[in-house]
Amino acid sequence: MNAAGIQQIIAYGAILTATAIPLGLYMARVFAGERTFLSPVLTPIEKLLLKLCAVKSDTEQHWTQYALALLAFNLVTLLALYAILRLQAFLPWNPSGFANVPADLAFNTAVSFTTNTNWQNYGGENTLSYFSQAVGLAVHNFTSAATGFAVAVAVIRGFSRRSAKTVGNFYVDAIRSIVHVMLPLCILFTLFLVWQGVPQNFDPSVASIGLDGGAQTIPMGPVASQEAIKLLGTNGGGFFNANSAHPFENPTPLSNFAEMWSLVVLSAALVFAFGKMVLDFRQGRAIYIAMAIMCGAGAFTAYWAESQANPLYEQIGIDQAASDINPGGNMEGKELRFGTANSALFATVTTDTSCGAVNSMHDSFMPIGGMVPLVNMMLSEVIFGGVGAGLHGMVIFVIITVFVAGLMVGRTPEYLGKKMESKEIKLAVLVLMVFPLSVLGLGALSVVLPAGLAAISAAGPHGLTEAVYAYTSTTANNGSAFAGFSGNSLYQNSALSVAMLLGRFIVIIPTLAIAGSLAAKKLVPASAGTFPTHGTLFIVLLIAVILVVGGLTFFPVLALGPLVEHLSLAAGASF
Repeated sequence: MNAAGIQQIIAYGAILTATAIPLGLYMARVFAGERTFLSPVLTPIEKLLLKLCAVKSDTEQHWTQYALALLAFNLVTLLALYAILRLQAFLPWNPSGFANVPADLAFNTAVSFTTNTNWQNYGGENTLSYFSQAVGLAVHNFTSAATGFAVAVAVIRGFSRRSAKTVGNFYVDAIRSIVHVMLPLCILFTLFLVWQGVPQNFDPSVASIGLDGGAQTIPMGPVASQEAIKLLGTNGGGFFNANSAHPFENPTPLSNFAEMWSLVVLSAALVFAFGKMVLDFRQGRAIYIAMAIMCGAGAFTAYWAESQANPLYEQIGIDQAASDINPGGNMEGKELRFGTANSALFATVTTDTSCGAVNSMHDSFMPIGGMVPLVNMMLSEVIFGGVGAGLHGMVIFVIITVFVAGLMVGRTPEYLGKKMESKEIKLAVLVLMVFPLSVLGLGALSVVLPAGLAAISAAGPHGLTEAVYAYTSTTANNGSAFAGFSGNSLYQNSALSVAMLLGRFIVIIPTLAIAGSLAAKKLVPASAGTFPTHGTLFIVLLIAVILVVGGLTFFPVLALGPLVEHLSLAAGASF
């Protein structure tokens, strides 16, 4: 670790916070249906889309109707993407003449992009046409993020309303998030990326002769526009197989910093929007501080781990010392132009959210460095989390935290004037059970069944970590991977699809049920026994609950994977 790397991480946090607050206040006005400075331009587009969908903006839905609308919408988009991938050979914008995507891979990809996971068992530049990328994947990057936005807004209304039977309208919330929030930011970010050197065209790939005289193919395509929503929508699916390590997706240090900012800013801003919409900005600030503390701890831990020399490389005389021409530390799988600090920070924030974009290969990280993104996802990705998903996931932990606090003082737990009764607690526990059931259950099958074992490239603890990482990433709807894990098989395409669906929709439904239950409740005036939920004590307790739940659930498998590998490396052994 050095001063420059530490300063970059601190500067990142400061810029993120400074931009998230005003953006959150803007988003609060958008979802409250209030006028903003962009309303004259964007409201007509919103009204047109609502009219085309035959939706009235003043019609609201009970939480069950909201959930059914959400499921129907996502089912239609999933089938549409599956059809595009299976028929891409007959569709336009296919200058490379790519064949139709095989059925199991097409299903896995359709589920992946519908659930905001964007797990990729393919190389985009070698498998998908421009039509599949731009019309299939990029559009899904908007719609899947809009689903997360809508659920979060419904949960916020659950706290802000009293004696209400409805939580809003799914279609209105989704369209507003696209038109008023994501679309204008994506246009600006696309132009920025083009300025930095990211391609945006529909030209065929260019055949060229390299400096060494060898033939090479330079891929083209509408990259910048997909890159923008991939990051802002916490999607993560790269246009190219190397994702944000590819110079056409991430060409400069400035684009790298902007990409790290963009993949967190909407999730961070939504926390401040929460505080504004429940009429107590302190609540949003407290949640943000809890998220920021855990994010910072992960970033510095990963940076420390990746700054260490690999003992096995030292034994064969490879130079790992920092110098004018060497960033120092473990540079395997990393871009020299980004170094250890920016690689570690990118790995941390991309798994703090459900983005999954990468600018380095997590499989090549040191054991503790690779454990940081794994733990980030095991904590249900509530450290900022996916757009919308992070906030409603954190609310689940808030409910558990006030329940624990209520047990301490012998009172019925309350949050924002709403009593948390047995119904809300049971639903919250149901949500928390999804992660261990999916990750440990499906992951266990993958390391005992021959079809599952075929995907693991390494033996011993690292091989176990590869499998656990895959099922954690898909359940958490993240999409990053330890690249040594080969997921493109019938078994893995199917099993990973199940993990993605469980992690998305089996979490969303009980969360919406909680929102509906809370919206129907009356406000309870605060009393002397009410536990304050905006101070330091609550922040510490919230972090403790998150870490204890994740630690008790996943520590055994971490001990058998990255922790054993770390100790073996320290002893000079390898697996």
